[in-house]
Amino acid sequence: MFWVPLLLLAWAVAGVACLRLCLAAVRAAAPADSDADPGHRLTLYEAAFLSGGPGRVADVALVAMARQRRLLLAHTGWATVVDPCGRDELERSVIGAIGPQGQSRLAPVRAAAAAADAVRGIAERLAGAGLAVADGTGGSVADAVRQVRLAVPAVAGLGAIAVWLPVPSEVPRHLVALWFALPLVLALGCLAVARFEVHPYSRWASPAGQRLLGSLRPGDGDAGDERAYLTSVAVRGIRAVDEPELRAAFAHRDRHPRH
Repeated sequence: MFWVPLLLLAWAVAGVACLRLCLAAVRAAAPADSDADPGHRLTLYEAAFLSGGPGRVADVALVAMARQRRLLLAHTGWATVVDPCGRDELERSVIGAIGPQGQSRLAPVRAAAAAADAVRGIAERLAGAGLAVADGTGGSVADAVRQVRLAVPAVAGLGAIAVWLPVPSEVPRHLVALWFALPLVLALGCLAVARFEVHPYSRWASPAGQRLLGSLRPGDGDAGDERAYLTSVAVRGIRAVDEPELRAAFAHRDRHPRH
């Protein structure tokens, strides 16, 4: 009966993952009914945070400053200050991260801007309005779905091991496989329900925040409409940037500096 402990472990893996997903879905839905402000109008930075988190907020600030020629982003991945006067707290954080020399690699600047107090303030305001997933709530639906997805191959692997272990002759191997199929069906069923009930999964936005994001139309406006352009970057990320030089600069954002 060596397969029984493996079966218990499979049930534990699938059960904990599915329970976490259920709790995350309930927590995510609760602010939408109680605390969310239906009249809230998202700023560019707020839309960026709900779409892609702190890093997306930093990207929007960097793109905005580069397009206004207040910051030079070279295709080699370097950022150079042109105008040292930031127009808001986040821009001042970007300039401060570049340093007194006025030039720095883009990757550390982006990381510092994403961790700035200004971004934390945006997160707190959105969470207080019921539009963002609050820190310390046990993780988002996206994280829970990821855990259930990992549980599926784990349960299948435990079942495969159990089937290949020596079993008493009175216990058919197909019956052992059937027992392991039950936690596997549980995990797959939770994924299917989540796909229809809480998709798209968001690490940052609550259901109410996702609805507000859905009301944005980043493609609206003329080609020269700066706000429409930046809204597109906030919602879609750097792939919405159409300038080759800027795209090349951001291609270096997650790379380590070369010495």
